[in-house]
Amino acid sequence: MAAVDCDVPMEPEPQIMSEEEIEREAECFKEQGNAYYIKKDYSEAFNYYTKAIDTCPKNASYYGNRAATLMMLCRFREALEDSQQAVRLDDCFMKGHLREGKCHLSLGNAMAASRCFQKVLELEPDNSQAQQEDKNAEAVMDYEKMAEFDFEKRDFRKVVYCMDRALEFAPACHRFKILKAECLALLGRYPEAQSVASDILRMDSTNGDALYVRGLCLYYEDCIDKAVQFFVQALRMAPDHEKARLACRNAKALKAKKEEGNKAFKDGNYEAAYELYTEALTIDPNNIKTNAKLYCNRGTVGIKLKKTEQAIDDCTNAIKLDETYIKAYLRRAQCYMDTEQYEEAVRDYEKVYQTEKTKEHKHLLKNAQLELKKSKRKDYYKVLGVGKNATEDEIKKAYRKRALMHHPDRHSAATPEVQKEEEKKFKEVGEAFTVLSDPKKKSRYDSGHDLEDDGMSAGDFDANNIFKAFFGGPGGFSFEGNSSSGPGNFFFQFG
Repeated sequence: MAAVDCDVPMEPEPQIMSEEEIEREAECFKEQGNAYYIKKDYSEAFNYYTKAIDTCPKNASYYGNRAATLMMLCRFREALEDSQQAVRLDDCFMKGHLREGKCHLSLGNAMAASRCFQKVLELEPDNSQAQQEDKNAEAVMDYEKMAEFDFEKRDFRKVVYCMDRALEFAPACHRFKILKAECLALLGRYPEAQSVASDILRMDSTNGDALYVRGLCLYYEDCIDKAVQFFVQALRMAPDHEKARLACRNAKALKAKKEEGNKAFKDGNYEAAYELYTEALTIDPNNIKTNAKLYCNRGTVGIKLKKTEQAIDDCTNAIKLDETYIKAYLRRAQCYMDTEQYEEAVRDYEKVYQTEKTKEHKHLLKNAQLELKKSKRKDYYKVLGVGKNATEDEIKKAYRKRALMHHPDRHSAATPEVQKEEEKKFKEVGEAFTVLSDPKKKSRYDSGHDLEDDGMSAGDFDANNIFKAFFGGPGGFSFEGNSSSGPGNFFFQFG
């Protein structure tokens, strides 16, 4: 069988472009890039400047133009590389030095930025843009120094202010953002701190500083287990991250000590619980939320140990750390009630009820208001020297004792001032006995009713008549002076 000849077409040899043609093509790409740049279509401008560079990689202006485009796209690290390549190709390329400086400044390296602007001013001493940018770099360096000083002083608000000002000139500086976020966390502004850290992690999920700040926010919000996870992850990304290491250690120690205290409390070992909560409070003064709970827990233990004033102080410290801590207000209010500080109790219960309008809180507030009202009346129990649960017999015995003690005849030889005071006490004793010996009046008095609302007043009580009625008339009891024995000598006659 005869062989068949197959004609296979040959590929044409590529044409070799002249240097002039290459330059023309590169310029064409650059012009197209410029057109897109003017239209603010920076992505397409980037593509054409890249084509220009690929075509003619030794042209400094192409790198300079692509650097300008990358800056508009906020890709400052890539822009820095292009601007540095531009000035390597042409050390007198003024725009290249200017753009390199602006990239350094945007990334937070103010010292390197200043060197670039100084180079521009060497090339063109009257360049107003370089002069202004150099001032901006100086300002950033000043804000850095102030922030460092204020952080040492724990003036975190001032650090946030300094970083906000610095970030106006260095918007891509992660270091400034992290310092701001850390201080926001230390100020208790957790959502803001979380937002800053999350923005960084979206761009760089392995950023150890941002992971540390995320953990710090969770730690300060008393989500200790989740916080530890972030600290561990931060240390995995940055093994020498000392702040993450310390925070992780504190978080674990705080959790362990708090749990020990809780267990001791549940077991009824109040002295041990008190000591454990006290130790836990020394671990990290910055952990406001956890420390507020520790103070409140220690206050609860203080109540069990009959250390009411200390319990009040602990609840107050908890509230200072966390003004929204309802449990601390409730515990302090109960302490105030127990110590008959009713005005303070009413204030705390009002705060609670304004925050959480529940039936229970309303009842607690009304009860405190009632006790406050009762405390402002005459305390008849106190007048007779008996407790609020005194029996009928105890009330009678107390009246007998106090009535005889303050009877005016007993003090007839005293000074007019003493006589007046004793007469007043004698009348109060009679008034107290009249109310507390009458079941109906006593019930209304105990329930907080103002007896004056029932038409009763101090003028309605005749202490002498009450005295006579109690001790009986003739043959019952008499309280007479013996003139031969001198004033102030008396005899008692019982039937």
